[in-house]
Amino acid sequence: MTVSTGGTEWDSSEMTWGGPAYADGDAEPPLLEATSIGVDASWGRIYGPTDLAIRQGGLTVLVGPGGRGRVALLLTLAGRMKPTTGFLKAFGRINDARDLFARAALADVDEVDGIAQAIRVRDIITEQIRWEAPWYRWVRQSRQEDLERICRPVFGDLTLPPLEAYVEELPELTAALLRIAVANTHRPPLLVVGGVDKLSSVRATYKLLDRLIALGNGQTVVTADINGGYGDQRLHDVIEVPNLIDDDFTDLELEALS
Repeated sequence: MTVSTGGTEWDSSEMTWGGPAYADGDAEPPLLEATSIGVDASWGRIYGPTDLAIRQGGLTVLVGPGGRGRVALLLTLAGRMKPTTGFLKAFGRINDARDLFARAALADVDEVDGIAQAIRVRDIITEQIRWEAPWYRWVRQSRQEDLERICRPVFGDLTLPPLEAYVEELPELTAALLRIAVANTHRPPLLVVGGVDKLSSVRATYKLLDRLIALGNGQTVVTADINGGYGDQRLHDVIEVPNLIDDDFTDLELEALS
């Protein structure tokens, strides 16, 4: 098989992947495996080169500073952005963003699923139901049972938001879980969630991690956190990700974290 990236064609049989070798009888190969992936813009590099391997199932936390580089990496892993360089093998296919898009949900990334603040929870749920319905089917305003069906798998035993509440009134954890629930209605095999460190409350972050770990029982869940998931032993993997920020700022970032 021949693939191309950055204008260069490669024979996939000759590629050497950055992760461990998986011979017959060894552990199951990773669901996602990236070798020297990166994304460039007209003005320069956004992130990369980056190597990583994400195993199937559970919650994997990518460790690195927030910003456009980390967001672009999450978009790449969810099939919403194509790598400019390198190779991303996902679900057995190489650099196939279309196939990856169909198998992944992306949630709580402002650049993709930001919700207008002056809108009610009922309207968000109704719009999601309409989006999923056939074009010819009339969809009524959502009810409590619709909220339960869409949100309960993500919220668990946490309180659901009131249907008449405005998004701007919701606590940050509730708002984040709502965005995840709306994005994850079909429960695809891969769920990519924006950085849990966006929450200002450490307790809220722990609760969000709890819910993502629970979702990892039925999906492969990937998120990001500069703190490494707070050392939670239930995490499937914690992966340090290099080259997410400009070289000019790398020393400053290391100084801040030392």
